[in-house]
Amino acid sequence: MLKWLMVTFMALALSGCGYNTLQTTDEDIKATWAEVLNQYQRRADLVPNLVNVVKGYAAHEKDVFTAVTEARARVGAIQATPELVNDEAAFQKFIAAQGELTGAISRLLLVAENYPQLKADGLFRDLQAQLEGTENRITVARNRYIDAVKTYNVTVRSFPSNLTAMLFGYKTKPSFTVENEKAIATPPKVDFGAPAPAVPAPAAAAAPASNGDASGSLSHGY
Repeated sequence: MLKWLMVTFMALALSGCGYNTLQTTDEDIKATWAEVLNQYQRRADLVPNLVNVVKGYAAHEKDVFTAVTEARARVGAIQATPELVNDEAAFQKFIAAQGELTGAISRLLLVAENYPQLKADGLFRDLQAQLEGTENRITVARNRYIDAVKTYNVTVRSFPSNLTAMLFGYKTKPSFTVENEKAIATPPKVDFGAPAPAVPAPAAAAAPASNGDASGSLSHGY
């Protein structure tokens, strides 16, 4: 009987000290982070097809293709596991790599602006639409992760739940900072429906002083 009373007392004590909240919020972080990784992977999977389509029209843009390929490789070299959120340095390295890939994709899309046939290619437009949708899902998933981490970290730092966190080894988890959030929050987007900018006409040469020559110049203009 005494044993059960002790168990009941401990359960109530832990519940009142935030143990259950720590458990719940920790699981929320795992779920939201898994979705962030899922969407980032979806974007990475789109990159090779996007590069290949652009290559078909702009094969000489080698520097851009190399930058995208290398950025994707750096992302893939990082083991993006659920445990990543427990390592501040590894987390920031992962986010930095994703930011580099975002920039490389943006430059790849800008290349398309110089190739009207590429912009009109059905596969390219489909891939671009998929990429834009994926970037939007990344933003949503990232915001959910930020909210989950905020709730969890407040619990870890607040009294008396902070005592429970110390007892069971719960520590604060990293989130997106203002700097890297701003850098990767804007999806790489190009308006492929907009017309290409007009090329300025060259300045007209000065007309000769002779009236006859001037008339000839006007005749050629018509």
